[in-house]
Amino acid sequence: MRQAAIFLGAAMAEIAGCYAFWGWLRLGKPLWFAAAGMGSLFVFAWLLTLVDVAAAGRAYAVYGGVYVAASLVWLRFVEGVPPDRWDLIGGAVCLVGASIILWGPRSA
Repeated sequence: MRQAAIFLGAAMAEIAGCYAFWGWLRLGKPLWFAAAGMGSLFVFAWLLTLVDVAAAGRAYAVYGGVYVAASLVWLRFVEGVPPDRWDLIGGAVCLVGASIILWGPRSA
């Protein structure tokens, strides 16, 4: 459960950080908005170092699936756009793939 919380926190931090840059460059938000985004991206990178996996690449692969699903939550609750059924199916597939990578049996 701890790992899931870390991945979710990392996803929210990355999405918020990237959205801050989007807001600055595309929506006319002030420069401090981008600066806050850099802080959020720092938190994202730090959080990914806390997951209990042996290889960074595996952590990034699992994170990718969580990121896709979290992006759909952001789409709905921050941007106000409801995901369609294809968004939801795609997000579910990504989470299944992330779960297989994270919890699949490994030989030593």
